Amino acid sequence: MPDTIRTRVAIIGAGPAGLLLSHLLAASGIESVVIDARTRESIESTIRAGILEQGTVELLESSGASSRVRIDGNRHEGIELRFAGEGHRIDFAAQIGRAVWLYPQHEVLKDLIAARLAEGQDLRFGARAERIEDADTDRPRVVCVDADGAPFEIEADFVVGADGSRGVARAAVTGSRAGGYSREYPFAWFGILCEAPPSSQELIYSNSPDGFALISQRSDIVQRMYFQCDREDDTAAYTEEQLWEELQRRVPGTTLKEGPIFQRDILRFRSFVAHRLLDNRVALIGDAAHTVPPTGAKGMNLAVADVVILERALRALLQENDSRLIEAFPDAALKRIWKAQHFSWWMTNMLHLTPETSEFDRMRQLGELRTVVESDAGRTYLAEAYTGWPLAGL
Repeated sequence: MPDTIRTRVAIIGAGPAGLLLSHLLAASGIESVVIDARTRESIESTIRAGILEQGTVELLESSGASSRVRIDGNRHEGIELRFAGEGHRIDFAAQIGRAVWLYPQHEVLKDLIAARLAEGQDLRFGARAERIEDADTDRPRVVCVDADGAPFEIEADFVVGADGSRGVARAAVTGSRAGGYSREYPFAWFGILCEAPPSSQELIYSNSPDGFALISQRSDIVQRMYFQCDREDDTAAYTEEQLWEELQRRVPGTTLKEGPIFQRDILRFRSFVAHRLLDNRVALIGDAAHTVPPTGAKGMNLAVADVVILERALRALLQENDSRLIEAFPDAALKRIWKAQHFSWWMTNMLHLTPETSEFDRMRQLGELRTVVESDAGRTYLAEAYTGWPLAGL
């Protein structure tokens, strides 16, 4: 018989959602076990984007999950929308008195892992969840295999799937990994990491006749940039000179600071929301529950919002035997999820070209951009959505 571990909450996935949930639960006296099929090194070294909403930063700091986010993160009080050869700054601070922080996701994960291990969290790397059983009882089980291939099980009062779009939790809750509402986009982003100083102090979102480009940052010496490309593009098909030419052509009016390119990747676009977020004693959060295009910088922030709602519901269920909040969790989470889906879709469609884009579509798109930047209401909406709506209950 496999070894059985008993805990209050079993969390599948040591990403931002799973780790932050375990952190907040522990502060309320609720123990958990967190497993992830990846190694700690893989989790901490996989470079990911990271624009954190103000609410995310405040929660990470106030909960003790990160002491570095304001120190090492870069506060941004605006972005630039560039179109028709001109830049238009959306001033978050002036519009709504808020900001975002550039702090990569892998740095958040380093902070969370360190915080959880320091508190004695049962965090098991290299442990793969194979399936969830008995979800319709008050003792659901996660059937697992550890890093050495030995089987074990986690018996819990509640199971949380934070294991991404390819994990086992989504199938357990919805019936299949594809069980949800989805939209595929007919383009992708070609991303590069390069050794160079920043080309801009704030992010540039550029709509050009040749397609979209995003000029982002990582640090004083490493920069992240993207340009719209075909979904089937080959990262090896471009020389460095061609990549810089392509990027420069997409941001007319800004001279990019070039440097050696040391990483290339293709980022495909998809929107997804699971048909169900809860099945009895199993819930989905983060990428297991939803996926958004990166244009609106909502991915990790939306996962944090899920955690805030679910953690409060689990406290009520496990400490007060009150199931009302857990039953309300899907509807409460979906309100923000669909707002974020709309904002991400809106930003994506306003800034990108598609193979079917006509001259009318192009001119209408420029009219939409002018409507946003020339309207106080338009600038305020973008600022509110980009910096993040208030987190429920905080």
